[in-house]
Amino acid sequence: MHITNINQCAATLSQYLQAHRPLTVLAGAGLSTASGIPSYRDENGNWQQSPPVQHQQFMQHHHVRQRYWARSLHGWPNLYQAQPNLAHKAIQQLQQAGYIGTIITQNVDGLQQRAGSDRVINLHGDANQMRCMQCGQLTPRLDMHQRSLQLNPTFADHEASVLADGDANLEVDFSQFQVPACRSCDGILKPDVVYFGDNVPRDRVEQAQQALAHSGGLLVIGSSLMVFSGYRFARQAVQAQQPLILLNRGKNRADDIATVKLDSDLSATLLSTVERLLRPPGERLGEPELTNSEGSTAAHKNVAS
Repeated sequence: MHITNINQCAATLSQYLQAHRPLTVLAGAGLSTASGIPSYRDENGNWQQSPPVQHQQFMQHHHVRQRYWARSLHGWPNLYQAQPNLAHKAIQQLQQAGYIGTIITQNVDGLQQRAGSDRVINLHGDANQMRCMQCGQLTPRLDMHQRSLQLNPTFADHEASVLADGDANLEVDFSQFQVPACRSCDGILKPDVVYFGDNVPRDRVEQAQQALAHSGGLLVIGSSLMVFSGYRFARQAVQAQQPLILLNRGKNRADDIATVKLDSDLSATLLSTVERLLRPPGERLGEPELTNSEGSTAAHKNVAS
C-alpha cells in the first residue's frame, strides 16, 4: 500500500500504532534535515555529495585526516548547535505514551535524546564524542574542535557550505593543517561513529535486533535504507511477519517488502498522528502548523562562545 495524502498517512499510522504498540522506530537522516542538518542522499536514494570518508582511508593516511578536520572546522558547529525539530518531539511524545518502544537511530547528532527520548540506540555512534584509536579514551569533540582552531586559525577564515554529519564543502591546500592527537597517548583521534567501510559493533546490532523482536513491528522514519546496517532490520521484521511501515519521501530500498509506504512530509504526518492519538477530540488543533521556530541555529565556527 502506497499513501501520499498527509491525513490518510496520519490515520494509517495511528491505526498501526494502536494495533501493534509498541512499534520499534528506525530513524534516518531525513528526520534531522528540518534541524538544518543536510542528508547524504536525495529522495531517489542518490548521493547529493561525494561519498563520506572511509574508515581505512581515515586511519591510514595523514592527508585524509588533515582534510577531514579542516572541513570539520566549518561543518561540525552546525551539527553541534542543531536543535530537535517538531518530528523529534512528536516521536518523543509517542514514545512517552507507549506507542513507540525502542528508537534505533542511524543519526549521529544526538537530537532524539535531546528531544527527551529514552531507550535510544545510537546505531552509528555519536559525532559529538571522540575516541582515541590507540588507548580508547573518550573525550568531548568540542575539545578537539577548540584545539584545531587554536592550531589552525587561518583555516577558520575560509567560506564553506555545510554538508552532512559535520562535513563542509571546502577544497584548499590542507597540507599545513595540524591535526591534534590524543592528550594521553598521542594516538589518532576519531569521532566515535561508524564510518563507511566499518562495522557496527556486534553487541549494538544484537541489542537493536532484540528490541525489534520484542516489539509489535518496525516503523522506519526518514531513512532510505540504502545501507545494510539499517536495511537488515526491515528484513528482520518481514521475516518475523511483523508490520513494516515506511515513513519517508521518495525511493526506499524496502519499498517492495513494506506493509505500507507513507510517502509524505515527516513532521506534518507525525504531528497529525500525535493529535489523533494523544489529544481529546475537543482539544485537537486541526492541521499541524509546519513552522518550526526551533530549527537549526546559524553555525558559528567558534562554538565555545
